[in-house]
Amino acid sequence: MTASPFSDLPGAVSPGSAPEHFGNPVREQVLLERGEAIVHLGDRAVISVSGPERLTWLDSITSQALAALAPGVSTELLVLDPHGHIEHQAAVLDDGETTWLVADAPDAAALEAWLRRMVFRSQVTVSAAAEVAVVGAVAQDGRMPQVLDAHVRAPAGIPLVWIDPWRGVAEGGVQYAAASPHPGSRLAWALALVPADDLAQIAAQLGDGPDGIRPAGLLAAEALRIAAWRPRRSGDVDERTLPHELDWLRSAVHLSKGCYRGQETVAKVHNLGHPPRRMVFLHLDGSGAELPQPGAEVRHDGKSIGRVTSAALHHEQGPIALAVVKRTAPIDQPLTVAGDDGDIAASAEVIVPPEAGAAAAVPRLPRLSSRARS
Repeated sequence: MTASPFSDLPGAVSPGSAPEHFGNPVREQVLLERGEAIVHLGDRAVISVSGPERLTWLDSITSQALAALAPGVSTELLVLDPHGHIEHQAAVLDDGETTWLVADAPDAAALEAWLRRMVFRSQVTVSAAAEVAVVGAVAQDGRMPQVLDAHVRAPAGIPLVWIDPWRGVAEGGVQYAAASPHPGSRLAWALALVPADDLAQIAAQLGDGPDGIRPAGLLAAEALRIAAWRPRRSGDVDERTLPHELDWLRSAVHLSKGCYRGQETVAKVHNLGHPPRRMVFLHLDGSGAELPQPGAEVRHDGKSIGRVTSAALHHEQGPIALAVVKRTAPIDQPLTVAGDDGDIAASAEVIVPPEAGAAAAVPRLPRLSSRARS
């Protein structure tokens, strides 16, 4: 694992691929939200897909409609197994010549290997883009912080800046969450693809002056993600996860595109059934100054109803978490979360309602034809 040049900046606490924080992760969240900080996302990796058939090929094997994806348009995809469970996820950006996929680093090698196995005779080349690094920021009026302007890659003339589609419901998608406005609509999270060799130069330009862009750590980025109810492949997904359970039909699944692996399950659960589990947003009691670990049990009346997937300390909301619970888990009832020092009191805010699916007042998919199922 290559050390991040951001780890050499003052105050950096960096046990892994990039700094977790620079001494005050709560303050770093505020700076990120204002567009006054950037974060080296060393926990992400980039895959390039080139060749004249790249978009139609990706369209045929993933959950997203990509065949007509225009250069510079940001979207995301899921790779599902035959039973509709999530195997991989990636942010997607095409520059007219190459499609760039940004995946969580722990999953990137497996995603790359799976894509290579699926090439067959298609005119497609899949490569790990180790020379490309990922920098995150909150875009202001569609622009990344100016410090990145000279470094954003644009190999075909299209700047490689991915704006998270989680801000709204993507074309062909549907939202189960009833919240209005949706927490994700407030944050224009963006990823800039830059040459890895430029990271040291970018880090050297960061500072504490009134007009300077400051560094932020991975913990700050995670807190903003959790507050936006935004799922992530690392942490929020296990071997049984269906996209419906995390409200991921919102941005990563096109419900009326052609056939792909796992589509029949997506259609059946959405049209005829209910996802067996559902994601909730937890407000945690902060009096004990403890955050639950991923996998911590969520309980009601002493009985396990689910598990925490990710947790953070938010600058406005305090201790928060995402959890996946049984569909039948009670609403508006006090909960507890298992902690190292005892139970943590919690209250849940509904993300995916128990009635999501067949009973929801959302567009219905046509039943798959026998030809599409074959």
